[in-house]
Amino acid sequence: MKSKPLIKDVKKKSFTCCACSRYCRIAPGQVGFCGVRANDGGKFNLLVYGKPCAVWVDPVEKKPMFHFLPGSTSYSLGTFGCNFSCSFCQNWDISQAPQEARFRDPKGWRGYFERLVERSQNQLPPEKVVENALAEGCKSIAYTYNEPTIFTEYALDVMDAAKEAGSGLRHVYVTNGYETPECWDALKGKLDAANIDLKAFNQKFYGTLCKADMEPVKESIRLAKKRGIWVEVTTLIVPGENDKMEELQAEAEWLASIDKGMPWHITAFHPDYKMLDKEPTPPEILVRAREIGKAAGLKYVYTGNVPFSYSQYEATTCPACGKMLVERMGFSVASNNIIKGACRFCKKKIEGIWE
Repeated sequence: MKSKPLIKDVKKKSFTCCACSRYCRIAPGQVGFCGVRANDGGKFNLLVYGKPCAVWVDPVEKKPMFHFLPGSTSYSLGTFGCNFSCSFCQNWDISQAPQEARFRDPKGWRGYFERLVERSQNQLPPEKVVENALAEGCKSIAYTYNEPTIFTEYALDVMDAAKEAGSGLRHVYVTNGYETPECWDALKGKLDAANIDLKAFNQKFYGTLCKADMEPVKESIRLAKKRGIWVEVTTLIVPGENDKMEELQAEAEWLASIDKGMPWHITAFHPDYKMLDKEPTPPEILVRAREIGKAAGLKYVYTGNVPFSYSQYEATTCPACGKMLVERMGFSVASNNIIKGACRFCKKKIEGIWE
């Protein structure tokens, strides 16, 4: 590990982790809430460093990132662990692995978990990640599938390796937005873009279903933008939990107050993990939420996880002339009429990273 660990207040071999807004105080022999940031004899140890358990080449639209190098692929990796405990997590088998290990073996869980990490079969030091991304023809590296905040030191080393190689690769976080100001400072100038989950616009949802708080996520959206990182926001609509129209309107108005050109992705829930009793989100609710977002002044509002018959709501249109600029079908780009960051028809600048 080359990057400086995101820890502070080292006293009597204990320290405070400042990667995420939990600010876990970790004593020797203990780990933080995420299960992967450990204190071994007074020294910080990232148990998943260089050992991603999920590695794929994805369309960048899958993150979802719609205003970031459209039509390109992103070398995507994730590890075990998470600093949230969402009842509806779609990648719970990797994100909640440390917690599941504790449930399986409360005393010997760490040995069990470390063996699981070693069996992940993806031993990827930072330089190898960069080499693989270039070999696959990717334009970016995405830190995704689980929460990248918890393995930020690994991600930073990959970013540095990419720069040292002169690769031209961009870097993307797909995150729940629980980073601290210290974490965003470390990422400044290295991370190009982030899709931040604003999972709901009510604290009850965060506290009950995610075991977290909402305000640090809102602050992350502000901080990331202030540090020059391109930000897109995603909200997964869970029926009966965060789908009230007045809540969606409040969320849309808040996002518009931050930046009307910041894309908002409204996506459909499907039953998973501990929330199998909910019905999938009706597409009509997403369309209504999109209308609310547009009425609040947001220029770019998209629906996701919907049938192809709703694909028109995934297209980027020019806010000035109304012409279709990027036509999407699922995770594929059918046409792109953005030239040098502007509408090819009226020359209006379109917010995003296009080349």
